[in-house]
Amino acid sequence: MKLFVVILFVGLASAAQIRNQRASVDPKDVQILRYNTDNIGLDGYKFDFELSDGTKRDEQAELRNAGTDDEAIAVKGSYSWIGPDGVKYTVIYTADENGFQPRIEQEGPGSIPAGVVASLVG
Repeated sequence: MKLFVVILFVGLASAAQIRNQRASVDPKDVQILRYNTDNIGLDGYKFDFELSDGTKRDEQAELRNAGTDDEAIAVKGSYSWIGPDGVKYTVIYTADENGFQPRIEQEGPGSIPAGVVASLVG
């Protein structure tokens, strides 16, 4: 029981520290750490970036069935951010002829177990 209390206390203290650090970040002070883009023309594109506040995004697209009636762009990528609760949220997605298909992941103190998120998303 004592070990559980110690682990719980450490987890809560870590979450509070992350929240305090996050709250002290002024949006005007956020910097671009990385930015890459490659527009390959009609066949697709790709890009990614990362900001100093923990926000990240990457995406790539390809042209499928070129020159046919079923010609379409298929996109896959992800974006993530650190919420005010100190949890890192990540959305991994594909968007193609089957529509937009996201998968949500969380990590860090206070995150909701993946099974619960999956049951809520469907």
